[in-house]
Amino acid sequence: MDPLPPERLDQWLEAGLLSPEQAERIRSFEAQTAGPGHRRLAALASGLGALLVGAGVLLFVAAHWAQLGPTPRFLLVLAMVGGCHLAGVAVAARAPRLAMALHGLGTVTLGAGVYLAGQIFNLAEDWPGGMLLWALGAWMGFALLRDWVQGTLAALLTPAWLLGEWIVRMDAAGAPGQTRVLALACALVAMTYLSMSLPGRTGPVRRALTWVGGLTFPPAVLMVVAAHQGLGPTVALRWPALTWIGWAGALGACLVLALLARGRAAWLNAVGALWLLALAKAADHPGWWVYLVAVLGALGLVLWGLREARRERVNLGVAGFALTVLAFYVSGVMDRLGRSLGLMLLGLLFLAGGWQLERLRRRLTGRIAGGAA
Repeated sequence: MDPLPPERLDQWLEAGLLSPEQAERIRSFEAQTAGPGHRRLAALASGLGALLVGAGVLLFVAAHWAQLGPTPRFLLVLAMVGGCHLAGVAVAARAPRLAMALHGLGTVTLGAGVYLAGQIFNLAEDWPGGMLLWALGAWMGFALLRDWVQGTLAALLTPAWLLGEWIVRMDAAGAPGQTRVLALACALVAMTYLSMSLPGRTGPVRRALTWVGGLTFPPAVLMVVAAHQGLGPTVALRWPALTWIGWAGALGACLVLALLARGRAAWLNAVGALWLLALAKAADHPGWWVYLVAVLGALGLVLWGLREARRERVNLGVAGFALTVLAFYVSGVMDRLGRSLGLMLLGLLFLAGGWQLERLRRRLTGRIAGGAA
């Protein structure tokens, strides 16, 4: 329903149909119950404004950084972080969305402040430690504000800190990167966040993490395959047990998080983790079974979405199935045909296969919508 035009309310007030108190109550009610389009526009404007302000502040600081001494630099860092949060407190009563954006900007600038403070005072280099301080700041913000921006930042920074500690430990153990464990950990975290939304449990933080998982899960799966196909055997470690600790830590942490967030439904996350392990094992020996495991995972994601009435998982599963079939055709079939015949069959695959997959996707998402209704 469209919001009430302000001029109409003024006409009713002038005609004596409403008292000034009633008119003010109506204005307050209309402001609180604005339509989804107006809420999205306000959120977009607030977010874009916060990003532009942050970019301007960073450019200003960068332009004058060399001319400042240690004390002015540190005071500038404090003003940059604290000013955003103080501005958020000042406008919280009148513009809660703007306040949320300003507090989010303050938490983002906290990361820059932590690393700049380390540079100012020539502290020992420990970039995972700085990430930990940044994550603690985000968790404190979430504990105080309880908004989805702080929760999302905390959920992103915490695994980033853990992965950073892992990278440093692996470098010290003589195996820089340990890309296989990192790729699997990223895929497990993305899958866990993708599964955060459940029927009847779709709060703002869960929705934000679902978006994060949906955007990061496909590239994370590709990272798992690429890490096992392109980097060869794992470099010998001084302490081989660290690799097993990494695998167990990634699996255990994500399964515990899924258990806390999803309860009994976390057994589906365990199935997904087993699929990722199977995909990683299949990628060690390239062949048609890699595509088979990938197709099974795409179908499983579709069934998971149908079971829990989540359209994004159905869409991702259908897209993953299409990309797997396309990759199999290009790598295993097209090179055995002539160039012209291969291109024609590829075009037919796009036309016929794409049309059928789109029909199937609409039918499945329609079933979800019907069940939700």
